[in-house]
Amino acid sequence: MTPMKAWLDPLPLVAILRGLTPDESIDIGHVLVAAGFRMLEVPLNSPQPFESIRRLAGTLGEATLVGAGTVLDPADVARVANVGGRLIVMPHADVAVIRAAKQAGLYCVPGVATPTEAFAALAAGADALKLFPAEQSAPVVLKAWRAVLPAGTAVLPVGGITPDTMAPWIAAGAAGFGIGGALYAPGRPAGDVAAQARAFADAWQRHSVSKGSMA
Repeated sequence: MTPMKAWLDPLPLVAILRGLTPDESIDIGHVLVAAGFRMLEVPLNSPQPFESIRRLAGTLGEATLVGAGTVLDPADVARVANVGGRLIVMPHADVAVIRAAKQAGLYCVPGVATPTEAFAALAAGADALKLFPAEQSAPVVLKAWRAVLPAGTAVLPVGGITPDTMAPWIAAGAAGFGIGGALYAPGRPAGDVAAQARAFADAWQRHSVSKGSMA
């Protein structure tokens, strides 16, 4: 199994496609990939999420990591795998879901809000950590986490992230972000999603290069 770092290095932004329908999934998937996105999640509280995952995975192929978000039940891990999904994203740190994902050979990014949850998730096999909701945290909190988490742990803030709010998180050690409503919302035209995707990709490149030049 390729390390998670290989997926994060090109562009460490996860598109959260809450509310996506199967009929629009391919068009949205294509514009995101064109903007450089390589990780897409369809939350399971979307309409027909497994069908959308099946279509995205089948169309975008091995070069894109497609999977499910808002995974709450370990039994849903097998359903995701059966339609070609390879990524499990969660709003919480239920170790039963994490272990089910790893046993199925899938990547897993659980949501954590405290160091206790973070360490428990890593012990269960998490490939990266989703700092959620980012709105109730702050970059200074992430910086403190980074001092105690194992070196190389990827932490991705999720919640309220926009191109204009990425810089302080990156400076604090964010390895990437999950991007939801600021990128995609039900009914948003593919052209608008494409423009937002490019804005996020450009912001990541700009701020990460800036951080590197100051290091």
